[in-house]
Amino acid sequence: MAHSYEATILADICDFVLTARKADKLLKQQDHIADQCELLLRGFGRVGIIALVDEATGYQYSRTRTSLARILEAFVAKELQPWVKTFPDEYYAQLFRLRGLPYSAESVKRAQYFGTLTNDIVWKRIAPGVLTELKRVIPKDAKGRRKATLAQALTRNIGYPKLREHLGAAVAYMTVSPDYPTFIKTLDAHRPRFHDQLELPFEYRPNEDDGKGM
Repeated sequence: MAHSYEATILADICDFVLTARKADKLLKQQDHIADQCELLLRGFGRVGIIALVDEATGYQYSRTRTSLARILEAFVAKELQPWVKTFPDEYYAQLFRLRGLPYSAESVKRAQYFGTLTNDIVWKRIAPGVLTELKRVIPKDAKGRRKATLAQALTRNIGYPKLREHLGAAVAYMTVSPDYPTFIKTLDAHRPRFHDQLELPFEYRPNEDDGKGM
């Protein structure tokens, strides 16, 4: 028998956790949960704006060329934005944990493999066609490097807030997942990939994955 809950209960849970932290009633090992709740609540503040864009473009349901063009216009900026740190350290710490790899906060170097994972976890799930368009406007040079991060090509009013909100949710799902397959299953259930004519979906095959991928 299935049970359902009002979506607003997540905000209530976050409020409860943050109130407990303020009252110094959380255990030290629960601090990271409070941090993720704070990220989620910040994202909720932007959901109203983002939902209006979702409704206006109808991208949850429509895949016409016109609607896709409107989505890309709303999400992808005409000029690159200044760099700001977007992906929290916790994102990589949790991703390394789920992949069974040692993590060092001192190193900013990430194997290209993690870019592939991030494409699936993040960029293919914030809006249809956005990953392909971002790669188009920031192509790689002869050495295989991009002159800017993908986040720098997002619009400040729609694309960037949507990215931050999605990251907050993704890290929260990572935190409560014991392994990578469980995390992906949760992510697929709540924030599925967008399938459109511009890109092929990333297919995760648990039986072919040893958890590390390197």
